[in-house]
Amino acid sequence: MSAVLNEHERVIKAPAEVVGALLDRLSADDDPIFPTPAWAGMIFDRPLGVGATGGHGPVRYSVREYEPGHRVRFDFTPPDNGFHELTVEPIGERRCRVRHVLRTRPEGMNRVLWPTLIRPLHNTIIEEVFDNIERVATGGCARPVRWSPLVRLYNRLAWARPETVGAPEAAALIRSAIDRPGYEDAYRMPLLPGQPRDPEAWTGILRDAFPVLAREGDELLLEVDTAGLTARASILVDERYVTLSTAARADTLRGRVYWAVVRRVHPFMARTMLRRTHRRLALATPNAGERELARRRSAVSPPSHLVSG
Repeated sequence: MSAVLNEHERVIKAPAEVVGALLDRLSADDDPIFPTPAWAGMIFDRPLGVGATGGHGPVRYSVREYEPGHRVRFDFTPPDNGFHELTVEPIGERRCRVRHVLRTRPEGMNRVLWPTLIRPLHNTIIEEVFDNIERVATGGCARPVRWSPLVRLYNRLAWARPETVGAPEAAALIRSAIDRPGYEDAYRMPLLPGQPRDPEAWTGILRDAFPVLAREGDELLLEVDTAGLTARASILVDERYVTLSTAARADTLRGRVYWAVVRRVHPFMARTMLRRTHRRLALATPNAGERELARRRSAVSPPSHLVSG
């Protein structure tokens, strides 16, 4: 396949220095333009600068050139080749042009994947970056990009999977919930930028079908008893993860028979429900540009007691 040249540009009705300051925050903890949490964020092993290595999701690259406020170029990590770069160019005093250029020569399976999958995804993500730049720099976005059915399907299929872990030390409620449990497990997923930190927001993992028995700090304990089975579920939200933990004990013959069947599918169902809720909350979360805009508006708004009178 011949070399690929993919270009995007947009005129932003804001001074170049305003937009350049947003460019300089790429990959920072408060990155206002990369479209998280719907997509994996841009992460490097150090602050944005020449030599920083990382990428977003499975796409790996390093910073080759960096002109603060104006341009950053990323070289793809082998076996990929080529580069992509973002530039900000002034057009008079109150407008500027943002441009993204990608140049590569797809090899192997990428020769098939580039036109069928990679290019539609890339185009969507770059336009979302531009949407956020426009949103933050001007206060709104006139025509935000829409996901195609293909992009939506890929996002669903490629969403991260839960990790199997032990019950966290901080999950004190589940650890003491059942005397001599016959079964215990726990699965966790990373908290993404903007996702809720209140465990109450995560009860949809269990379809809000079970009563909350207790709350202690960032942990909720739910009663999931059924069919002669004493069972508890815990939802813990800490600084980095949301963790779903389960403890169960069969108390009767009926419970033992029931659990002998259900425990075969329980791990799959627990991981599926956690993953589904994780994605649903991520897609319902305001994106990076919306969060930054809300933060700025909140910072300049007077306290309510000053305007109520």
